[in-house]
Amino acid sequence: MAHIVTQPCVGCRYTDCVVVCPVECFYEGEKMLYIHPEECIDCEACVAECPVEAIFHEDNVPEEWKNYIEMNAEMASQSKVITEKKKPLAES
Repeated sequence: MAHIVTQPCVGCRYTDCVVVCPVECFYEGEKMLYIHPEECIDCEACVAECPVEAIFHEDNVPEEWKNYIEMNAEMASQSKVITEKKKPLAES
């Protein structure tokens, strides 16, 4: 199982979660971050660091955001890995 980045990240793209990830499974999209489900080790380090509470365990993703499970898998494969903190979109 993996953690999933959901709707609250759209347009914000805070990267606090990225720097605590021990396996570098975050990927940077144009409007949000994604977690690669095959790389996530389910450590939960990122959950507490997300200032907009956008990260959920796959089993606990709210019903209205279930589509983000597939979106993370698809978009992480198409995006560049991100390992350093950057200025968020919300502050740009």
